[in-house]
Amino acid sequence: MKIIDQLKSAIAYKPPQEYNFSLGNYSKQDSTQDTINDEKFKKVFPSLSVNLEYIKTKYNLLINSDIILREFTLNARGKQYNAFILYVEGMVDSPTLNDFVLEPLMMRNRNNLFDGPQNKIISEAVTNNITVRKVKKFDLSNYIMSCLMPQNSVKQETDLAKLISGVNSGNCALFVDTLNVAFDIDIKGFKQRSVEKPTNEVVIKGPHEAFVENIRVNTSLLRRIANNENLIIENIEVGSLTKTKCAVCYMHNITNPDLVNEVKYRLNNLDVDSALSSGEIEQLISDSNVLGIPEVISTERPDKSIKYLLNGRVIILVNGNPYAIIAPAILIDFLTSSEDTNLRVGFANFLRALRFLAAFITLLLPGLYVAMTSFHQEILPTGLLFSILGSREQVPFPIIVEILVLEISFELIREAVLRVPTAIGSTIRNSWCTCAGSGSC
Repeated sequence: MKIIDQLKSAIAYKPPQEYNFSLGNYSKQDSTQDTINDEKFKKVFPSLSVNLEYIKTKYNLLINSDIILREFTLNARGKQYNAFILYVEGMVDSPTLNDFVLEPLMMRNRNNLFDGPQNKIISEAVTNNITVRKVKKFDLSNYIMSCLMPQNSVKQETDLAKLISGVNSGNCALFVDTLNVAFDIDIKGFKQRSVEKPTNEVVIKGPHEAFVENIRVNTSLLRRIANNENLIIENIEVGSLTKTKCAVCYMHNITNPDLVNEVKYRLNNLDVDSALSSGEIEQLISDSNVLGIPEVISTERPDKSIKYLLNGRVIILVNGNPYAIIAPAILIDFLTSSEDTNLRVGFANFLRALRFLAAFITLLLPGLYVAMTSFHQEILPTGLLFSILGSREQVPFPIIVEILVLEISFELIREAVLRVPTAIGSTIRNSWCTCAGSGSC
């Protein structure tokens, strides 16, 4: 029994019922207090010191090495304000941060040195020797947006959670004293893979571009190919911890609104901590069925995604994954290729018929082989039957066992080619092909 239990523990994972660790002095009351503090600090405070203390506590700046908090003095219309920026080192473009964020805010230019009235005169009229002036009160936040921030993508935010989410994704947050709003500045500059050729869906005729891990690059590929203003791209965050960005793409005047609402409903109601890949999203939004029939299909080709968009489907892009999810999927979708529309109709239909035949052979040939050789031998010609029986004379296993060993061997070879290093994998594949071609195994 001990040997059986050890085998079960080695093959199958079962979470332990008890964990041998201690929480120390941290109690449930402390956890409740942390929740209350998070609820308290939902909005940006006008006091810079309060925001600064919250950010230092939230990001554990005493031990975090890549979170940069830069304090400085901001000049605006002859006055100076304390401010600080927050960003993640390695995820922002440093030259852009220096030239288009810090320098305009800290540099003393003519507008910043102006020490006159803080209110702007809109209009002035003189009536009976009485001067009437209409003035606009000086607004520091609007002045920063319109005069001191040359960066093209800047948003004012009052929600601290949205600001922190932007910083985590590569943005820079600007906090200014006396303001109850902060500025979310898009200056992303982290390293990413460029657009390359598809690796799994290779075609001869057709575009040679594939999706990458950056969701904005992927949406730009769809925009460029679709070239239509009716292409709608909505952002949805999935995962309570990771807040993975997903983009729901559809054609406004083509796609069924009920289908769009169903996709957005399923994404918005995923009660998970994290969803880091398109494969996880695909399983979470699909209906569970006993046979495991897929309801969506994934692709790495933007041109293929656009073709499905124009047919009324919904495309789901996941940040950090070079694959798009097409929903819903039908049987013919798994038997078509991106190259079919680039070939002549007759040849494309011939290739599609070959795929149907290959699918039929893959599904039914092992069962047909077992049925004909074991139960319906009269179907086979006499010469072929004698040849099969002669080849199996030295095999000590039934036909069903031989078929199962063959199927498992193919799966083992496939896994070995995928998992082991390239040089060893190619050697294994070549050895298997040589062995199978000679008939010695």
